[in-house]
Amino acid sequence: MLNPFLKNSSYLSAYAMVLLFVVVVQTVVLNYYQDLDVLASFADALVFNLIMAIIGFVLWYVLRFNLKEKQEMFDLVVNHALVAILSVAIWLGGGYFIMQAIEANNTEYLAFLQQSLPWRGIIGSFYYLVFVLLYYIMMYYEDLQHKMKVEAELSRLVREAELNALKSQINPHFLFNSLNSISSLTMTDPDKAQEMVIKLSDFMRYSLSHDRNETTYLRKELENAERYLDIEKVRFGKRLKYVSHIPEACLDAPIPNLILQPLLENAIKHGVHNSTEEVLIELRCMPNDDYIELHITNDFDPEATRPKGEGIGLKNIRQRLQLLYHRNDLLEIKLGKIEFEVILRVPKQKG
Repeated sequence: MLNPFLKNSSYLSAYAMVLLFVVVVQTVVLNYYQDLDVLASFADALVFNLIMAIIGFVLWYVLRFNLKEKQEMFDLVVNHALVAILSVAIWLGGGYFIMQAIEANNTEYLAFLQQSLPWRGIIGSFYYLVFVLLYYIMMYYEDLQHKMKVEAELSRLVREAELNALKSQINPHFLFNSLNSISSLTMTDPDKAQEMVIKLSDFMRYSLSHDRNETTYLRKELENAERYLDIEKVRFGKRLKYVSHIPEACLDAPIPNLILQPLLENAIKHGVHNSTEEVLIELRCMPNDDYIELHITNDFDPEATRPKGEGIGLKNIRQRLQLLYHRNDLLEIKLGKIEFEVILRVPKQKG
């Protein structure tokens, strides 16, 4: 695995800037406080810090591949101690021999070099600790980012599977009813049966083509909803009347795909199924800055048996809205004396 300083150019630039800063500071300190000449001070600072920079760069691979696995505390301390001793020895030995060769005729500097080895060893140990701390922070951050990425991908896959499962529960329910109607019409009215097969084919084609998409535009959902209603009108005839009031501002609003059909199916179940008279199903849309609000209302016979609880369609919609928007207040049901209303609020921005 690449050193983080190689993967990120800004890290590498910062590494070089820190090295340059330390070289300048050490040059000034040696020249001012140790009375060494400027060239010897600069050479000392450049050579020792450049060697430490190379050692620090290589330490990444030692830590990543040899010390990252979980170990007992004693083993971890021993391993770090051995690596630290080796790193400091290489640093001191390399710097010492290179500076002896460069400043061979500078007796004053050579005496200073000999005397400075003990405190250089302490500084080298400190540098090692800094590198180890920095690299462990980087490894922790890298592992955390990888873990978050994997968890996000798993979460996306789980959510997609849940959404697909919910949608797959809706389509067979409608398909079952439609096929039963077609089966009856083939005996009584073959022309209507053919018409219903064509409309059902268009409806299913839309459903399959949008199966992997979470959202579409309300305009397209309305077109698909009308296909569904055309099919249901073949089944229920004059008992089913549908009107819509959709302002232009609503048509291009994003909406979960295949969400209107189960709402309209629910309206038919509550109204048309139990009535011998014409039942009006009305769809209205009211937009605002935060969301679009869809109202689906239908008449029903107050003397007919009212379904208890919510059907599978409304439960699926609640779950889909929770998965998509992380809210449980987007679907509201109102049951009046002669009117059943479902209010669907679709946020313009996902939560």
